[in-house]
Amino acid sequence: MATPVGNGAPGAVVPGRPNRPPAPPPRPGVPAQRPGAAPASRPPSALTPSGLKARLTRASRTAPGRLRLAGAVLAVLTVAFGGLTAWQLETRAQAAERVVSYSQPLSRDAADIHRSLADADTTAATGFLLAGAEPKAVRDRYEQDLSTAARLIAEAAARTTAASPAQGSLARLNQQLPVYAGLVESARADNRQGFPLGGAYLRYASDQMQNVLLPAAAELTAAENQELADDYAAAKAVPWGAYALAVLTVGALVWVQVVLFRRTNRVFNPGLLLATAAVLAGAFWLAVTSASTGTALKDSDRNGATPLRALNTARVDVLTARLAENLHYVARGSTTKYAEQWSKTTNGLAVPAQKDLPMLQRAGSLPEAVNLAPAVADRTVRDAAQQYDTWYERHDKARKSETDNADYQGALDATVTADQAKAPGTADAAFNATDQLLAKAADIEQQEFRKAAEGTDGDLRTAAVAVALLGLAAAAAALRGLGRRLAEYR
Repeated sequence: MATPVGNGAPGAVVPGRPNRPPAPPPRPGVPAQRPGAAPASRPPSALTPSGLKARLTRASRTAPGRLRLAGAVLAVLTVAFGGLTAWQLETRAQAAERVVSYSQPLSRDAADIHRSLADADTTAATGFLLAGAEPKAVRDRYEQDLSTAARLIAEAAARTTAASPAQGSLARLNQQLPVYAGLVESARADNRQGFPLGGAYLRYASDQMQNVLLPAAAELTAAENQELADDYAAAKAVPWGAYALAVLTVGALVWVQVVLFRRTNRVFNPGLLLATAAVLAGAFWLAVTSASTGTALKDSDRNGATPLRALNTARVDVLTARLAENLHYVARGSTTKYAEQWSKTTNGLAVPAQKDLPMLQRAGSLPEAVNLAPAVADRTVRDAAQQYDTWYERHDKARKSETDNADYQGALDATVTADQAKAPGTADAAFNATDQLLAKAADIEQQEFRKAAEGTDGDLRTAAVAVALLGLAAAAAALRGLGRRLAEYR
């Protein structure tokens, strides 16, 4: 039987051709695809990088498209300039506020804790030497030192965070201060009854102070000083990002205006001119505020914070030397430990071998305090240095009386006495004059710090708000200026 020949009907089998399934009928509204033709490519989505690039390419082929593109770029640049500048200025303002209201006060309080503890130990030894003749002023000073230290420790603990490196030092100070006070009271009680054990209690209390409390106070001071230095660095940081974006934004505005001038022969575009003026005004405000606040913060550091740190170091050294001097007489020659401590401390305070040189040319913490003192405190610090030299000479004279003539009582009376007629010529009087002058200089330098640093955070915040508003105004002006050019194509 003959093989049927296909006639083209659907489903017919054609010899020598593969049997393909019939193509589906075209959907309504969709053009039929020719057999063998490649599938039609879909346009890229506008959300993909390629789609965005395609749209930008199409937009840049026409003058209105280029104007819209330029407007978008200028708007982004001007708003970004205002936002970045405001953020950088606000960051500096927060750091400047921390310097004035947080880190510098904590640094000062840490130094006061250190000084109060050292002074308490020194005053306790002075009262012990005077025994029953201890003046009320000496006792009151000791109690005031302990009260001040306890209060400042509590305040510092309340103001520092749990993650602060100062927390460990504050915890040790808070735990050990009552222990020290109890040892001193035991020493005083035994001393009033004439028991020799009182001297041992006092020396043990002083060892606790020097080996536990004062090192913890020194750690606290170092931690707070480092935090102050970090805040100073942040407050004085130069906003390079804002400056760079200001240059880029002004360059873009000028370039767009030059292009418009070449294509339209119109010299000025009021909107773009206003936008340029706004950006330039913001950059100028930024530069002036950064320079003025930076200068104020540097002045507060140079005339306040830095000399105050040097002065606090000298004050603690003075108190440590005085403690060694007193404890030497408490020990009644049973040990050379305190005489060696006196020599070591005074070598760090102002090298005795250089006593014939002016204080400015000598080495030690006291000459450094003299060198760093601002003009308003210079005379006071120099007077303190002169009193220190007087104190050192009186100490030497008393020690020679003790060692050369074996006159312990005479040496003690030349160092500290309850006799009001003889008191002005003692080493204790010269020490007190030194300490009081250093305290006065510290108050002056603290005032210099506050006078220079206060208000810098407010200036920075005012500039931040102003530049942010100028950035928005520049964006609106640029869009307005280019919008008028676009209107000409309608």
